[in-house]
Amino acid sequence: MAITAAQVKELREKTGAGMMECKKALTEKDGDMDAAEQWLKEHGAVKAAKKANRIAAEGLCCVSVAADNKSAAVVEVNSETDFVAKNEKFQAYVKKVADQALAGNASDLEGFLAEADSEDPSKTVKDTLTDMIAVIGEKLDIRRFKKVVTDGTVVSYVHGGGKIAVIVEGEGAEGDAVKEALTNVAMQVAAMTPQYVSQEDISEAERVQMRDTVLESSLNDPFSLPKPILQKYLDKAVNEKVWSDADIAAYNEQKNNKFLVNFISDEGKAKLAGLCVADKAAIAGEKIFSGAVDGRVSKQMKEICLLEQVYVKAADGKQSVKQYLQSVDAGLKVKSFIRFETGEGMEKKSENFAEEVAKQMQ
Repeated sequence: MAITAAQVKELREKTGAGMMECKKALTEKDGDMDAAEQWLKEHGAVKAAKKANRIAAEGLCCVSVAADNKSAAVVEVNSETDFVAKNEKFQAYVKKVADQALAGNASDLEGFLAEADSEDPSKTVKDTLTDMIAVIGEKLDIRRFKKVVTDGTVVSYVHGGGKIAVIVEGEGAEGDAVKEALTNVAMQVAAMTPQYVSQEDISEAERVQMRDTVLESSLNDPFSLPKPILQKYLDKAVNEKVWSDADIAAYNEQKNNKFLVNFISDEGKAKLAGLCVADKAAIAGEKIFSGAVDGRVSKQMKEICLLEQVYVKAADGKQSVKQYLQSVDAGLKVKSFIRFETGEGMEKKSENFAEEVAKQMQ
């Protein structure tokens, strides 16, 4: 039976599946629209298996918040292309996944995928995912979810149409002003990517590692060292002829230039760093250096701790997030936050949409 373009168009609009997939389904079922739709669903498992090793690093993050603002869930569902992420069927599916996460009680992803689907209890969440792979025509993946249940207040913020999704849990105060303040803080989390609520959440081991990292990076970037220490090793590089004649000449000519670093070769910089690293114990014992390291660590902590960050809407450009919350209500505190960004930490491949279409047409 000849399959018409109108039939393909109708099935595509009905299911959201790809043009070639719709044509194949109609051909297999002799133009029977309902049977073709069922065929697409039944072949989802096969399609999922074939796509299992493909990269799905695009997609959307979505949040579902209970009406009483006492619980919320955030999910990340991935697709292979950003084009699919803009598909209304996919967007509706991701919202459904978020609602499922909010209503369910799963503690991990495996348990979540095994839950009965909220709309069709005869299927699991994983079964419904497989069905969507058949409809969308790409590898899809429910990558992660998190749920918050609180006695306080939970709010959400979604940025970039679903590229970033945030949940913030507050305690100590309630009301519309509190919800607005926490929503502003959720925007802060989306924009500034903090790692902790406050310094109290940073373990001693993490603090030690952070300090060691700053110390090592300082030694490997000698021109960032306090001037008295830097001068000592500059003199050593010159007097002991660790540097090449060209670098020594450049130093003698530009030593009073604050941009001296720009006149030293990469090899010369590496040799100077080698001198500093070799003398690590002595440099680390210098009070002026230790103070500089502590200062850099303190600055980093302020950058990664939410409450110590400068509030992005601060009129004076100085008010911290903690100070902002106190200005709303003295008892208001942020207990926790969750920030999902689509594809973070995943390998992404570059797509050529024209080539992909041409390949499918062939």
